Amino acid sequence: MWSRLRRLAQVGPRPSAAALAQTPSPVPTRLSVLMVCSGNICRSPTAEVVLRSKLQRAGVLDVAVDSAGTHGFHTEEAPDPRAMAAAARRGYDLSTLRARPLGMDDFQRFDWLLAMDQGHISWLSQRRPQGACAQMGLLMDSATRFTGVAEVPDPYYGGPAGFERVLDLVEDACEGWVARLRLEVA
Repeated sequence: MWSRLRRLAQVGPRPSAAALAQTPSPVPTRLSVLMVCSGNICRSPTAEVVLRSKLQRAGVLDVAVDSAGTHGFHTEEAPDPRAMAAAARRGYDLSTLRARPLGMDDFQRFDWLLAMDQGHISWLSQRRPQGACAQMGLLMDSATRFTGVAEVPDPYYGGPAGFERVLDLVEDACEGWVARLRLEVA
């Protein structure tokens, strides 16, 4: 795990999954987290940027964070404009991200696969290759204020309030994950 290379915060659009597989990371990290939702345009990119931001503010710099979707419906698309607007109001910039589908190599490349809902956990469990090293869990497993909420709901078919709710939940859960990941890299 210590010798594996992970990429940290990116500048510019996210490279394609094929390019990532061929490009070694220049920065070694101790842990890596992949946020997972369905299309990688609402919940998981929001969670990626929020966790990355909170880790940086906490001085935990050796954790890489990325996101992917269980399906490639939106491959190479920017996040949903409503997700970007809600995130921007709270100081998060999703504009450089591009959607990508989860690849089988992600089960080996990442230490944690954090799903937004139980359907994603089931999907991941069914496709998890034998011998995969990634641990799987729900993002909300580490929530501290919204402890009775198990899943981050999909805001895609709703209005702006759904995207604000996603941010409320994600910010809370990511605070818990920062504390948890800090212990893992200590």
